[in-house]
Amino acid sequence: MMNITVKASVLLGAGVLLAACNGPRRIRERPIMTNGDRTSSQDRIIAGAAAHGYSDNTMLTQARDSVYAKAVATCRGTICASVVKGEISLGMTPAQAMAATRTAPASWTVRESDAATVMVPRVLGNSPRDATGEVVMVQFDDDRVNAVSYRETQGIRVVSSAADTTTEGRATSMADALIREGDQFNAAGDRARALDRYDRALALKRADAMLEYKVATMLDLQLRPVEAQIRYRRFLQSLEIERIRVQGDANAQLAEAIARAQQRLIVLERQAPAPSVAPSATPPLVTPPDADSVRF
Repeated sequence: MMNITVKASVLLGAGVLLAACNGPRRIRERPIMTNGDRTSSQDRIIAGAAAHGYSDNTMLTQARDSVYAKAVATCRGTICASVVKGEISLGMTPAQAMAATRTAPASWTVRESDAATVMVPRVLGNSPRDATGEVVMVQFDDDRVNAVSYRETQGIRVVSSAADTTTEGRATSMADALIREGDQFNAAGDRARALDRYDRALALKRADAMLEYKVATMLDLQLRPVEAQIRYRRFLQSLEIERIRVQGDANAQLAEAIARAQQRLIVLERQAPAPSVAPSATPPLVTPPDADSVRF
């Protein structure tokens, strides 16, 4: 019994000692600076960083000027005009594309594969820009630009033909992107946002019958019968106008073909030589025998 009491006392004392060791500690840290101390001058470090930055900036400027000079020396016609305006156009060389964005080779990552070349920004958050917008990819075929990708609010817009570079082409591309976004919202059940995207697309692409139908369907589902009825009528009217236009174009082409065929017939008839007429064969003259020579 005595041993048990001693052991319990020892364990209790050890527990108290351990608990005392886990108490808060006071760390006496030495001061970094004391009153009256002065820091060393940082002017030399600042001057060194400024000189290094100035040197890098000078090198980048020289590289950019070199690319611009090479681009201007090898351009012709509309390509030169696009370089001066700062706009990437189809048919440019890599140097001309860099000159149009006012960048140097250090701003791009270039990947080559046979005749195909792809340029993407080295830093995606600081992409080069031209007069149209933020450029995220430039594709080349035989060292000539055949596609340019721009980052826009609705996503990536790709310019791969001359029609895409016009204002109408850009509006059509933006409208198509809005329609795709509206279809995604509609599939997710968010009809309010889908209708918003369709309305914005319709402002850019007015002569689209199916877009009118999508807007009418959204309004019908949102229990807006008056506007839905008007949209349905506009959809049917657009289809009728399209049918008349197609039929008119077909009739115009047919009439033009008929007129050309008639003109060619007249020309060919005038140019054709007159058919040669074979001389008529004159029957030989038969001299009747004398009456005296005729014997019965």
